[in-house]
Amino acid sequence: MKYNSSILLAVCLLMVSCTLQRKNTENANYEVKRDTLTLLDPVRNRRIPVAFYYPETRKKIANQQVIIFNHGYGFNKGGDYFVYSYLTEKLASKGYFTVSIQHELATDRLLPTEGNLQIVRRPFWQNGSDNILLVLNELTKIKPELDYKHLTLIGHSNGGDMAALFTNQHPNLVYKLITMDNRRMFLPRTSVPKIYTLRSNDYPADEGVLPNEQEQKKNYMTIQPTLINHNHMDNKGTDEEKKTLSDFVLKYLTEDKLQ
Repeated sequence: MKYNSSILLAVCLLMVSCTLQRKNTENANYEVKRDTLTLLDPVRNRRIPVAFYYPETRKKIANQQVIIFNHGYGFNKGGDYFVYSYLTEKLASKGYFTVSIQHELATDRLLPTEGNLQIVRRPFWQNGSDNILLVLNELTKIKPELDYKHLTLIGHSNGGDMAALFTNQHPNLVYKLITMDNRRMFLPRTSVPKIYTLRSNDYPADEGVLPNEQEQKKNYMTIQPTLINHNHMDNKGTDEEKKTLSDFVLKYLTEDKLQ
């Protein structure tokens, strides 16, 4: 009887240990590595600089999901791959393979500020959509082991408009779309892909960009107001603002998957 009790105690301790190890693994933060690469689109004869953020781990992450991030307008200054690093590094630390596309080149025309912006900016968003498609196609060759069935696009401001256009044009390639205060390109009215948008407290979206209440309910879309200024959604935000945005994004990423 004493022998059996000892065995039972050992089994219980082992079960507790396994549970704790599993919990610690789920909550683990990986060290993050960063790298840069410049791709070439031969059709447009265009360079596409990208930054990679990925978790440093000896063990392969099963079904590692991909996130493509798209920055806001930077007046074609270029050269700053890591302007949203508070978010891209956080995502990589949670195990996501995160790619940040540098959409603007110094030789590009400046983004129009006059006229019907939904029309005059459309070619710029199309350029961004084409960039996303090329990067995605090249990434499947470089990293074929990643999970491309659950691709998430994230974009801030003008980058959110690019991501929204891509999702409208290639809905079969996107699992989730998360925009951060895109203001011009209308969001897809769909439940698949899943649509989320974080809104600033100072800049309204153009008419028709955001779904109405009926469309939100019908398609299970998430429209989340925040107290954060539009221009504080990059690295200029406070630590509290960055945490708020990161927490929302991580919540959306880990919501139950649609079947």
